[in-house]
Amino acid sequence: MPNNHAILSASSSHRWLECPPSAKLCSEQPDTSSEYAQEGTDAHTLCEHKLKALLGTETIDPTENLTYYNEEMERCANEYAVYVSEQVEKTKSVCKDPVVLVEQRLDFSRWVPEGFGTGDCVIVADGTLSVIDFKYGKGVEVLAKNNPQMMLYALGALELFDGIYDIDTMSMTIFQPRRDNISEHTLSKEELLRWANEVLTPTAQLAIKGEGEFKAGEHCRFCKARTNCRKRAEYNLELARYDFEPPATLEDIEISAILAKADELVSWVTDVKEYALRQALSGVTYDGFKVVEGRSNRKYTDENAVVKAVKAAGFDPYEHNVLGITAMTALLGKKKFNELLGGLIEKPQGKPTLVPMSDKRPAINTAQEDFMEVK
Repeated sequence: MPNNHAILSASSSHRWLECPPSAKLCSEQPDTSSEYAQEGTDAHTLCEHKLKALLGTETIDPTENLTYYNEEMERCANEYAVYVSEQVEKTKSVCKDPVVLVEQRLDFSRWVPEGFGTGDCVIVADGTLSVIDFKYGKGVEVLAKNNPQMMLYALGALELFDGIYDIDTMSMTIFQPRRDNISEHTLSKEELLRWANEVLTPTAQLAIKGEGEFKAGEHCRFCKARTNCRKRAEYNLELARYDFEPPATLEDIEISAILAKADELVSWVTDVKEYALRQALSGVTYDGFKVVEGRSNRKYTDENAVVKAVKAAGFDPYEHNVLGITAMTALLGKKKFNELLGGLIEKPQGKPTLVPMSDKRPAINTAQEDFMEVK
C-alpha cells in the first residue's frame, strides 16, 4: 500500500464532504499513529496474503513481521479470503474470465484533486464492477449504502475499466468480521456519476482550497483538529443553553435535540480533556488546574517468581475459569464451537436502550404499547 496520503483521501471523505475546510486544516497537522491504526494495517496485510494464496497468486507470508498478529486476526483474514473467493466464483458464472485486483491503487482525480486510494479487492466483469473493503475495527459498524469511501473506490475502478468492460452496475461491499457485518449496496453507473459530478466535485474543489463552511457532527470523530476546533465547541456548547435544568422541565422536542448530540458531546469533552493534559504536560497552565499523579494499582514485578513462591508454600497461584464465548470461539473455530456448544448457548434479552432511528435493530414494545395490546 502507498505510504503517502492524499489530502482528499477516500478514507476521510465522510469528513471533508461534510466539512470541506477540515481537509486543508488536517493536512497541516502532524501525522500520528495509534495502536488501533497499526493493528488495522497488520490485518489488511494478512488479508492480502490470505486472499492471494487462495487465488493462487504468488505471495509471501507476512505473519512473523506483524506486531499485532493473533488468533482472532488469523480467523478474520481467513474469513475475508474465503468470502472474496466465493464472490469471484459467483462472478465466473456470468463472466468466464473476470479481472480480480488485490490492493489496487485507484485514481479518482478526475473528480477529486490528486484523489487516490487503495481498494482491498476489485472484481471486474461484464455488466458489474464490484468493490470489496475489509474493515478490522469493531467499535463502529460500517455500512456500504451512501458510503463515500466506497463510492470513490468505485469511481477509481470505473476509470480503469469502463472503456474495456460494458459496466452498468456498481456493487460495493463492506466486510467487517469482528462486528459480524457484511454490508452490501448496489447502484447504477449513472447514479454514481451523477453524485460525482453534482456533489463530489464541487465539494472537493472547496476542500482542496480550504474553503467552504466548517460543520460539526459525527464526522468529527477522526478529525485531527477535533480537540480545539471552534465550530465543534460551538456545536456542543449549544447544550449549555438548557442550563442543566431537571429533565422533567424540558419539552420533548428539547430532549430529542439533546439526545441527538449526547454521544458527540461526551466525545468532545473527552477530547478536550486529553488535549488539555497534553498541553499541560508540555508547560501550558490552566487557571484552577494542576497536573498530579493519577491512581495506580499494585502489580507483580516477576510473575514467574510469584508462581514459584506460592507453589512452594503449598497453594495454587492460578485462577481457573471457563473461557468466554468469544475466546472459546477463537479456540475451537466457529464450526466446531457450534457443533460442541451450540445447544449450551443462550442470549438473554438485552437491557432497553434509546438509540437513533437509523439503528438497524427493531424497536421493542413500550409499556404503553403492551397495555394497548392487552386492552
